[in-house]
Amino acid sequence: MSTLPSAVPVRAMLVLGTRPEAIKLAPVARSMAVGTHFEPVVVTTGQHREMLHQMLGLLGVSSRIALDVMRSRQQLSDLTARLVAELGEVMRLQRPDLVVVQGDTTTALAGALAAFYEKIPVAHVEAGLRTGVIDNPFPEELNRCLIGRIARWHFAPTPRAARHLTDEGVPKEQVFVTGNTVIDNLLWVLAEGTGASAFRTPAKRILVTLHRRENQGERMRGMGRALRRLAGRGDVEIVLPLHLSPAVREALLPELDGHDGISLVEPLDYLDFAATLAECDLVLTDSGGIQEEAPSLGKPALVLRTTTERPEAVEAGAARLIGTDPEVIVQAAGELLDDRALYRRMAGAGNPFGDGRAADRVLAQLAEDFAADVPLDATV
Repeated sequence: MSTLPSAVPVRAMLVLGTRPEAIKLAPVARSMAVGTHFEPVVVTTGQHREMLHQMLGLLGVSSRIALDVMRSRQQLSDLTARLVAELGEVMRLQRPDLVVVQGDTTTALAGALAAFYEKIPVAHVEAGLRTGVIDNPFPEELNRCLIGRIARWHFAPTPRAARHLTDEGVPKEQVFVTGNTVIDNLLWVLAEGTGASAFRTPAKRILVTLHRRENQGERMRGMGRALRRLAGRGDVEIVLPLHLSPAVREALLPELDGHDGISLVEPLDYLDFAATLAECDLVLTDSGGIQEEAPSLGKPALVLRTTTERPEAVEAGAARLIGTDPEVIVQAAGELLDDRALYRRMAGAGNPFGDGRAADRVLAQLAEDFAADVPLDATV
């Protein structure tokens, strides 16, 4: 890594608002904090306020500035406008040399857009994920495409993601394959060894996470009925950490609350979630990051979506994209629970998302470019 004058560290503003962003930016923030090249300024927007603040300290991250943008059942347009305005004001006051955003949330888009307006270069961690369907997942697919037009540095988790970017016209010299920082953080958390699993029985253990906007309503109620049928086998324990979204709870609680074999728990802090993931036998999820974490621990994942921006896990054989039909969910989960050979193949497929050193690669590239005084235009 090139060296920077220790007296003038790069002032890097890391903008995050949701639990997944905190998980995936934590390795970057920790590495910046212990080195001399960067001065990290962590700004939380409050998009997942309760989930976020319970875990930042556990992840070794200190937040310098905390916004409070969330309103009950607000529209995405209202949230986006409020985020851009408040983040723009913070950037004018703090004057960072660099803004770092992660993934595809509304916070990430607003952070990149506010930085663009303030003429501050943007680094995008987990860049280049695509489904090719502009509104699926919604609004994430459009968010990440727009960030791709703003960012100066594109840190892609896989070669496929990097190709998406160059195919869209991003210069190759601005695209870097790093692996995914979620693997860095998962390995760090498991090494800490302080989390507690939410599973309580020796039955076959299924970890479920559901929250996507496009799955809410009747579709999610149907998935709840599928989980009830799986629990009815009598040989499984299902743990489902309930997302704080009222729409998620309204769909799932009537279907699942009080049923034998199903534990509905409040959102787990990340240490406990990692321990629960490590102890499960099977993952059912519509989330994104778990598709990356599960293969690292040899846990087969059934993805309850019609598209995925992480096809590498499916192609490797570590995950299956099965959609949201209750009959298909029950059948696919039953096959994995009962077919030992199929289970072993998926569990042993390996992890295509990195080796736990993604954050090191991100910081090395940023340090090299700032030390070399390369042009840092805000747009590609």
